[in-house]
Amino acid sequence: MRHASLPFPTIMSGFVAVLVGYASSAAIIWQAATAAGATPDQIAGWMTMLGIAMGASSLILSCWYRIPVLTAWSTPGAALLATSLHGLTINDAIGVFVFANLLIVLCGVTGLFARLMQIIPHSLAAAMLAGILLRFGLDAFANLQGHLGLTGTMLACWVIARRIAPRYAIVFTLVVGLVICAMTGSIDTRHIDTHFVMPQWVTPHFSLSALLGVGVPFFLVTMASQNAPGVATMKASGYHLPVSLLMVVTGGLSLLLSPFGVFSVCIAAITAAICQSPEAHADAQQRWKASATAGIFYLLAGLSGATITSLMASVPQAWVQTLAGLALLGTISGSLVQALNVPHQRDAAIITFLITASGVTLGAVGSAFWGLVAGGVCYACLAPKARIAEGVQP
Repeated sequence: MRHASLPFPTIMSGFVAVLVGYASSAAIIWQAATAAGATPDQIAGWMTMLGIAMGASSLILSCWYRIPVLTAWSTPGAALLATSLHGLTINDAIGVFVFANLLIVLCGVTGLFARLMQIIPHSLAAAMLAGILLRFGLDAFANLQGHLGLTGTMLACWVIARRIAPRYAIVFTLVVGLVICAMTGSIDTRHIDTHFVMPQWVTPHFSLSALLGVGVPFFLVTMASQNAPGVATMKASGYHLPVSLLMVVTGGLSLLLSPFGVFSVCIAAITAAICQSPEAHADAQQRWKASATAGIFYLLAGLSGATITSLMASVPQAWVQTLAGLALLGTISGSLVQALNVPHQRDAAIITFLITASGVTLGAVGSAFWGLVAGGVCYACLAPKARIAEGVQP
């Protein structure tokens, strides 16, 4: 392409979209892979394949349809995995990935996506997500005890950046945190690896308790909290592609690459807005070049999977947890608002939230599933009566 056809702001929009995506959630991906029992080489392979999958899908979809389609991993889904995979083998984890991605493909093929989102009350899905993410928020602030300098500085930076440049707050926080770690000698540079790591095949194992306790909630969170907002962001920006097509392509790619650690490839929302904004290109018909450029940067990030993984392992755990918690604050608060926004659904939503956040395991099935079940029962029992009562009251 000639320089005139690819303006610098377009290139920068693609770069920033990828940078924000990695900065805000790479730490969460690392925590999820660690919870699954993956070795450092396996985690590096996961990061490599995720980068390649997101890069290829963004590049191909954007160039083919001339629409800014940006894909991403499911950050809420990764957060669920980080809290739910403890005690499972890595083969069980891969089985969960295969199962959830197969459900996404089936939703696309059958056109059940919109109908499925209508079956589960949005307030309960939001409450479940808030319960899953609560631990990340608590861990971020718990590090003030024992790591006051690092965590306190990162928190202060985040607050200041949110006031000055909210879109890049987490990027500034990441950089400042790394500077503090470097100044205090907390980064173990001896283990930073820059060579390419070949992704490893892991044979999936399907456990009913894992599929119910982790796979079903992971599927629901991915669809409700990543794909649905991603599609809505595209439509709000004036771009339209068949939803079923997007689910089949992204879900199918994830299904194909699941044994290599690709837990999800979804339609991006927040980062996609960067490529779909006027800042990316003055002409709305040319903004697809920003997401295509982002695809190239994704591919480069994938080739650097070992470097990203080793960096995560070399910095203090407090940095990882603080960054992850601050990156998810907006999602946590937004989920709570949505969960409690409808008065006659609040009782069911708060039960869903508390059971999910409790971490309780019943019959080897995790708390996210039971939170949704208990909330659904309460919703069925209480919501109709509460709705009638609200209608009668002035």
